[in-house]
Amino acid sequence: MQIVIIGSGNVAYHMAKAFSLKKIPLLQIFGRNGEELKKISEELDVPYSTEHLEDADVYIICVSDNSVENVSKIITKKDALVAHTSGSLPKEILAGEYRKSSFYPLQTFSKSKELEYEKVPFFIETENEEDKQILFDLASQISENVMESNHEKRKYIHLTAVFACNFVNHLFARAKEVSDSQEIPFDYFLPLIDETVKKIHEIEPKAAQTGPAVRNDLRVLELHEQLLKDESLEIYKTMNHSIQKMYEL
Repeated sequence: MQIVIIGSGNVAYHMAKAFSLKKIPLLQIFGRNGEELKKISEELDVPYSTEHLEDADVYIICVSDNSVENVSKIITKKDALVAHTSGSLPKEILAGEYRKSSFYPLQTFSKSKELEYEKVPFFIETENEEDKQILFDLASQISENVMESNHEKRKYIHLTAVFACNFVNHLFARAKEVSDSQEIPFDYFLPLIDETVKKIHEIEPKAAQTGPAVRNDLRVLELHEQLLKDESLEIYKTMNHSIQKMYEL
């Protein structure tokens, strides 16, 4: 089976690396950013191009959501199986006469951070059973967790991921702003962060909640609000209100 990955960003890099580690041959990596493609090509020993898209059986589009539709138009092979890796877009966004699908890896991707690909869940959606089996077989060579999911369910998967990952990481960034403002090394907070994440492997997140809001400690809440300003103050108030509402405080 001839496979082409389209894209040069974080997802494209990690998909290409996962394939490479599992000895799944890639015909080509294709995209617009020749500099990034060259780096991926040299690291993983995969041909790349910014001009000529190879004739393949499977194309995996790993670009931003805003670019998926336009990028999908460059694929003209009618009997190809084409998949995007978006968590929020329907497979019908793909603008060609080929077979359409989605191949969504549920993970946060950065080129500088290695991943255990076998632990990354993949969610598959296709137009028919034959294509579903093709993508299941492909994903199963990479991951131990491969599931079918339609677009409606995938939207909620992606929404959950935004709460559990993107919002949490933003709070880390805001927390570091506070610690930096007082010249407190953010490394001191890493054991706390690690324990918080470890805890929800064993305890339901709602049961694991601690802190002044769940204790309804108004003195501490007021003190903290006096130390903050602008966006961080609004975030602090919003988060505490949400906690108190969840626990009916």
